[in-house]
Amino acid sequence: MSKRMTSFTGFTQDDFDVFTIPGLENRMEALRGNVSPKLEAIATELAPTLTALTGDEMFVHVAKHARRTINPPKDTWAALANNKRGYKQYPHFQIGLWESHLFIWFAVIYESPIKQSYAKILQKHKNKIEKEIPKSFVWSKDHMQPDVIPHEEADLDSLFTRLENVKKAEILCGLTFDRNDPLLKDGQAFLVKCEETFQKLHYLYQLTKEV
Repeated sequence: MSKRMTSFTGFTQDDFDVFTIPGLENRMEALRGNVSPKLEAIATELAPTLTALTGDEMFVHVAKHARRTINPPKDTWAALANNKRGYKQYPHFQIGLWESHLFIWFAVIYESPIKQSYAKILQKHKNKIEKEIPKSFVWSKDHMQPDVIPHEEADLDSLFTRLENVKKAEILCGLTFDRNDPLLKDGQAFLVKCEETFQKLHYLYQLTKEV
C-alpha cells in the first residue's frame, strides 16, 4: 500500500473497553458511535485491494448485532464478501475486536452451503495449506469464541473433517493481535498488515472456487 490518506487513524484502549460496558443499549451505542465506523473505514479502504487480489468484487458489511434483545455483544467486526446483500453464506474476510484482542480472518462459517464440499477441497490440499499458511497464523473453529489454535499446533485433518461432518462447524484462519500491540495505534501500518495478511489468506479463498 502506498502512503495515502485514510480516515482510519488507529485503535485506542477505549475501543476494546467498549465490551466492558454493561447493558445492550449502552454497549451498542458505544459500538455504533466509535468502533463500527473505524471497522467500516478499514474495510472500505481494503475493499479495492481485496477485489483485485481475489478477482471478485468485494462489498463491505458491518456487524449490526440486530438479533440481540438482551445480551450485549462480546465482539464485533466488519466483513468483506463478494455479495452485496450479505456475507454469512459466503467465504469472506473479517476484521474485528474482542475485549482482549483484534482479529483478521478468512472465514467460512456455519451458514455457508459450501461447507462440506469446501472441507473436502481443504483435505485434498492439506499439505500445501500447511506450507502456504505462515507459522505466525492461527485457526479457529468457532467465530463466536475467542480461542484460537496456532498454525504450528493445528491438527488440520481434524479441523477439516469437523468442518465436513459437524453442522455448526466453521473454519477461520488469520492473525490475532493483543489489544496492547503498538501496531493497532498506527492506522497506516495496520492497513498494510491487513493487506499482507489477505495476501497470505488468498490461497484459502481461491480454493473455494474449486467447489
